[in-house]
Amino acid sequence: MRLDGKKVVVTGGNGALGRALTAQAIELGASVIALDLSFAPEVSAQTQTLCADLTDLAETRRVFEHIGSVDVVFNIAGGFAMGTRVAADSDDEWEKMFALNVATTRNVIRAVVPSMVAAGRGSIVNVGAAAACQGQADMSAYTASKSVVMRLTESLAQELKGEGINVNAVLPGVINTAANRAAMPDTDPSQWVEPTDLALAMCFLGSDAAKAIHGALVPVTGAN
Repeated sequence: MRLDGKKVVVTGGNGALGRALTAQAIELGASVIALDLSFAPEVSAQTQTLCADLTDLAETRRVFEHIGSVDVVFNIAGGFAMGTRVAADSDDEWEKMFALNVATTRNVIRAVVPSMVAAGRGSIVNVGAAAACQGQADMSAYTASKSVVMRLTESLAQELKGEGINVNAVLPGVINTAANRAAMPDTDPSQWVEPTDLALAMCFLGSDAAKAIHGALVPVTGAN
């Protein structure tokens, strides 16, 4: 599995998974451009970075016009927040999860797909969630938004599989990040998914080795 010569975009590139995926893609031979709202200096030192608000369609289109043709997009940009019971969910909670998880994914898709179709090749790897395979208490907005990402992945894969473009998604469990360890101090993080392991699974789906895979939702859950 290699990414030699591929121009790769990593959205959410300043986060823990984005950093791991950027490093892994570079190690596998890719040229990487990371997108996020802002970047730590160590990320900018590793690869090319561009700041963009991917919840804004016009801004997303502008940044992809600047980037030009792309071989692989890793759609990591998103977010998680615990909610309340369904009957008590506020509009703000619901809209925040759909903006972070659905709008960013849709906007990147709308910005990048036309150039991929014109080139007759490309790969898009989205990020769903293992938790979104069914409803979860006090997480309705999050699981609903990630479920939408999963259905978008399947629909887009059906639309583009005859165009030389692969569209798939990973469904991670809890990722072993500093933020998750701080939020769940009484849980054993050795059972969680390491960012590097999730990055490897995504790089496989973005590589030519996965050219026959369309619309897969791949669980990457560690020992959970």
